[in-house]
Amino acid sequence: MSFSVQGKTAIVTGAAHGIGLAIARHLADKGANIMAADVDEKKLIEEFGDAPEDGSIRTFSGDLRQRLSIANLISATIDAFDQVDILVNASRQVLPTDALDVEDTSVATLLDQNFMTALQLTQYAAKRMIKQAEDQPEGQVGSIINLSSIAAIQTQPELMGYSISAAAVQQMTRSMALVLAPHRIRVNAISFGSVMSGSLRAAVAENREWRDDIRDHTPLGRIAAPNELCDTVQYLAAESSGFMTGEVLVVDGGRSLLGAVRAPAH
Repeated sequence: MSFSVQGKTAIVTGAAHGIGLAIARHLADKGANIMAADVDEKKLIEEFGDAPEDGSIRTFSGDLRQRLSIANLISATIDAFDQVDILVNASRQVLPTDALDVEDTSVATLLDQNFMTALQLTQYAAKRMIKQAEDQPEGQVGSIINLSSIAAIQTQPELMGYSISAAAVQQMTRSMALVLAPHRIRVNAISFGSVMSGSLRAAVAENREWRDDIRDHTPLGRIAAPNELCDTVQYLAAESSGFMTGEVLVVDGGRSLLGAVRAPAH
């Protein structure tokens, strides 16, 4: 059983910050070719440099809510590395929701950013993987990994938009797993609890009680570091999980075993 991603090509979205950045660096360290994608071009250059043409890490900046940007991302990856083997949909946004405010646009915004972007990227990447399969008569053709959240199964009205988008990502994962299984493409998701991303770090810096509340509601007693999701991503990307598809792996320090917390960010 191999956990290797050596020589594979992975697209990682949200790669300029936090969890996505940690995943991109981890897979690169394990020998994968990386197309690091994010809307924040300045931060991409800051983290990865100018992405030399002969390097194993390239960068792509664009608004992936737009189909043209997604098509350009796939084309840029093919131009750089000739194939797409792994897609990690790590880009996500967290916004509070006022459930009684008819002017609140957070639900639509988060469905567009967190769900529709992941769905459309999955569709475009899968089409490329299917084409590649014509020259690959057996074995895994591709692995698609979606990042979700335990908010999908917890009821927190102030995070309603985020919760709905996370639940949508999980259902999309299961549906696309069935659609793509005949093509030897696996689709799985990771549902995580509190990870010390930039947004959460800023939130708990303003309110120490939120940090303490998260820790108190996490049986392992702490907030995860972004790199703690990386090994799970690698497992799902590699042949070691070759008979797994449509699964949602929970990585939350036991938090989903308990009730919701007050902190308005995950």
